[in-house]
Amino acid sequence: MALAAGAATAAAASLCSSPFVLLVSAVTPAPRVCPSRPKRPPPSTARTPLSRAAAAASIAPVASASAGKVGSWRDLCSLNAWVVRDYRRLVDAVGALEPRLRGLPDERLRAKTDEFRARLARGETLADVQAEAFAVVREAARRTLGMRHFDVQIIGGAVLHDGCIAEMKTGEGKTLVSTLAAYLNALTGEGVHVVTVNDYLAQRDAEWMGCVHRFLGLSVGLIQAGMKADERRANYRCDITYTNNSELGFDYLRDNLSRNKEQLVMRWPTPFHFAIVDEVDSVLIDEGRNPLLISGEDNRDAARYPVAAKVADLLIEGVHYTVELKSNNIDLTEEGVICAEMILGTNDLWDENDPWARFVMNALKAKEFYRRDVQYIVRDGKALIINELTGRVEPKRRWSDGIHQAVEAKEGLKIQADSVIVAQITYQSLFKLYPKLSGMTGTAKTEEKEFLKMFKMPVIEVPTNLPNIRVDLPIQAFATARGKWQYVRAEVESMFHLGRPVLVGTTSVESSEYLSDLLKACNIPHNVLNARPKYAAREAEIVAQAGRKHAITISTNMAGRGTDIILGGNPKMLAKEIIEDNVLPFLTHESPDLETVGESTSHKGLSKIKLGPSSLGHLAKAAIIAKYVQKSERNEWPFQKAKSTIAESVEMSHTVGMEKLQERLAKESEMYPLCDTIGLAYLTVLRDCEIHCSAEGAEVKALGGLHVIGTSLHESRRIDNQLRGRAGRQGDPGSTRFMVSLQDEMFRKFNLDTEWAVRLISRITNDEDIAIESNAVVKQLLGLQINAEKYYFGIRKSLVEFDEVLEVQRKHVYNLRQVILSGDSESCSEQIFQYMQAVADDVILGNVDPQKPPNTWKLANLLDEFVNLGGKLLDEPFKEIQEKDLLSSLEQIRGCGPLNGDNFTLPNMPISRNSFRGIRKRTSSMMRWLVICVDDASKKGRYTSIVNMLRKYFGDFLIATYLDAVQESRYDDAYIRGIEREILLKTLDALWKDHLVNMNKLSSAVNVRSFGHRNPLEEYKIDGCRACGISLREKTKLKKKIKDLVMRNILIEWPTQTTSTFAHTLDQQSMEDDT
Repeated sequence: MALAAGAATAAAASLCSSPFVLLVSAVTPAPRVCPSRPKRPPPSTARTPLSRAAAAASIAPVASASAGKVGSWRDLCSLNAWVVRDYRRLVDAVGALEPRLRGLPDERLRAKTDEFRARLARGETLADVQAEAFAVVREAARRTLGMRHFDVQIIGGAVLHDGCIAEMKTGEGKTLVSTLAAYLNALTGEGVHVVTVNDYLAQRDAEWMGCVHRFLGLSVGLIQAGMKADERRANYRCDITYTNNSELGFDYLRDNLSRNKEQLVMRWPTPFHFAIVDEVDSVLIDEGRNPLLISGEDNRDAARYPVAAKVADLLIEGVHYTVELKSNNIDLTEEGVICAEMILGTNDLWDENDPWARFVMNALKAKEFYRRDVQYIVRDGKALIINELTGRVEPKRRWSDGIHQAVEAKEGLKIQADSVIVAQITYQSLFKLYPKLSGMTGTAKTEEKEFLKMFKMPVIEVPTNLPNIRVDLPIQAFATARGKWQYVRAEVESMFHLGRPVLVGTTSVESSEYLSDLLKACNIPHNVLNARPKYAAREAEIVAQAGRKHAITISTNMAGRGTDIILGGNPKMLAKEIIEDNVLPFLTHESPDLETVGESTSHKGLSKIKLGPSSLGHLAKAAIIAKYVQKSERNEWPFQKAKSTIAESVEMSHTVGMEKLQERLAKESEMYPLCDTIGLAYLTVLRDCEIHCSAEGAEVKALGGLHVIGTSLHESRRIDNQLRGRAGRQGDPGSTRFMVSLQDEMFRKFNLDTEWAVRLISRITNDEDIAIESNAVVKQLLGLQINAEKYYFGIRKSLVEFDEVLEVQRKHVYNLRQVILSGDSESCSEQIFQYMQAVADDVILGNVDPQKPPNTWKLANLLDEFVNLGGKLLDEPFKEIQEKDLLSSLEQIRGCGPLNGDNFTLPNMPISRNSFRGIRKRTSSMMRWLVICVDDASKKGRYTSIVNMLRKYFGDFLIATYLDAVQESRYDDAYIRGIEREILLKTLDALWKDHLVNMNKLSSAVNVRSFGHRNPLEEYKIDGCRACGISLREKTKLKKKIKDLVMRNILIEWPTQTTSTFAHTLDQQSMEDDT
């Protein structure tokens, strides 16, 4: 207890003893560098995995230290505290059920799932079974994982079930919390999606937490990059599906580009039911600025990018162009335009026939804003994007609008094909499709207003299980970047000599490697974690050992790393690494590929693990058997196969257990069971590692815990808090310090008045490289950070508002697409018949006036337009028909009696050979006639009945002509229906792709209208709705575009071509629409 109480004091003392800290008192009030000693935490123990025997011994629930208590005046005034207190009733109900469920055998506990589903089928709601379901999950987790949900974790699960965001500090067990809400909502059978930020976390959670769900009889699916459609389909149909946000979004977009029902992978017609989004702030806010795009290729302008890159190299900033860092914008000056035109030999950069402006501007943006080892790295001849939020490489992602090609040209790489947008959606629009949405994160309260406004999701702060005793030291400001890095190096060196583990957060690959070089010069051993493959491949191992004594870790960005930093080290990771070091050399002689495996983690300066005789004996036996297996097989084992075998053996050992492994090895004494031997060796080594890590963890706590250093303020306080949250997990001691320079990119981007700050610093000291802890300076810097948050919130808000226009259109188009895909063959034919009737109606209504007599109508023009609809198919029947013939026919029917709508023709006019045979076709004809008769949208007058007869005759003739052509083709009905569906889908897709391109151009163009005192958003809405024809009053323009394209394909192209050439024609038309 004294150890935990004095740790915070030790942390502060170790920092204040450093000679590299200057306390300011002359100009500004003295900052508080050494905070007062924190209150002694109440006696409790941190959560550790329990064995079944140990867990069974303690049936009484462990009371959480801070769950639901309202004690201070601040809590009494806090709405969040009262909300948490209200959840205590559920916690008490769950706790009351625990003793009864503890006595149930596994089979009866598993049968509870069927019992809950039966109760829901009888009319009960999820609220009726919530307490018992949570208690069942708590008991299942205790039996399968050896982890029992704390009371605060029960509160977190209830927050998720209520469709809110649970803010839980780092290390509080968010992953375990998700099992509660996921299980409860999966009981409905409609599917639950647990969304993480990357494939690694999705796989880890599906395997780890999936044990709980599978134990209770639920199916668990996993979506990973590279999976085939059949695998995805099977996984989406599971009760609970783990995936990452980008795979989910792209699966939705791909499903809405599929050609038949068999290609769909999600649960259509209702693919979305309930989602739990891990790191919800990262997904919905940080990633919210980048929409998901699926694009096609366009090679027409590939040669222009290298030329534009050379032009950009010749232009000089400040002379030929100006740079706006805040908005990432480039403006050419008059001299720059003249110079660029002279170099390119053109008279106008914006010439429509020879456009160069876009390529030059992109080349300048690539030159100024896209830096190597910051925004991207070059690997295998490709420019790969670095995610600025997570520090990871995203090999499948590309910048749009020609930016990526400009970067490739700048680096002298092969220019990949330009992109044409085929489908797009923002994460905000994607997750709004869920009827029920929840999320969890460690830092969301600062963005609560945004979550409430955009998603109607309140943020509930869930109390920590143990009090937080982390010490957040004052921010230190430096006039120069050189001074900042020297102080960072000095503080790391000071902590290293004390033995405290240090985590340094940087913002780019470039800065992490710069600091690494500084530490190497001082002979300080450390590990680097950034986007380079040699580091990123061993991400989990590096982070897991960042809490060991003397461990120094430099990481580009800790957001979404998904691995807790345990003081003293992670024993499971250590044991696995020991097994690999001792067994891999005997299994394979192949050298590891650093691109996929990464460099080995540095253990210099760290204490060695002392292994007992039992562990050493099992390791030796595993090595001997590995050597025998490798020699007995003719082919050399690949390195990856050997590593996978060890990983599978380790996973197997956790599920089987030591006793069963010993029994199996005793029975197979004459065999050479490699996996069982490795598994047993791992479990024995694990025991020694647990003892070592526990003892080392106690030493680290006594020294003050993990020390976190931030080397720059991020553009959001939330991301800074994520880095701070790495220290002080689960009541552990720890400390944090941020060191910033006035030359940092964020301050330059947002035009900080650095001269004011430098003048203030010069009044304090003549040394520009010294640290300042002035409240005035820090307040100015934090104010700038808040302004940056507001700026990026405005960008996200604008993106959402602009996307809302597309969202309405997207829903309409995708719903129509699903009707075509999921409908039967007759519905597709009926859809085409309706389009044909609508096209005939447009021709007739455009040339007649029901308020004037027929002799004033444009009948000659009507005949010409109608014949042009069908090309050669209609030339022959109407070859002899003149305007006077049609007029005479109309005069004859003017006074005729009741109309036979079943088989109607105009006197002296061509009669189609194919009357509508069969009940369905005759019914379809009668339904179209009824629609014509009750059409309120068309103009009414004295001659409306004659106009309706014209519409009926020409519509039926057009459809009958098509049916004649189909019959003469002698194709079977199934094939014809497939062609019809393909035409409808390709036509709709071509229209939608063309519309997306136009809408992206429009979103850029409308900003200019603000100079005319017009609202760009309103202009975008008006023009966007006009372009697509989807407004509250009118949806006919979209249908007109679709039906015109359908008519071109189905009446003119198809009947005149063979099957193979028609398919080729469709592809050609699709390519033309793309470009």
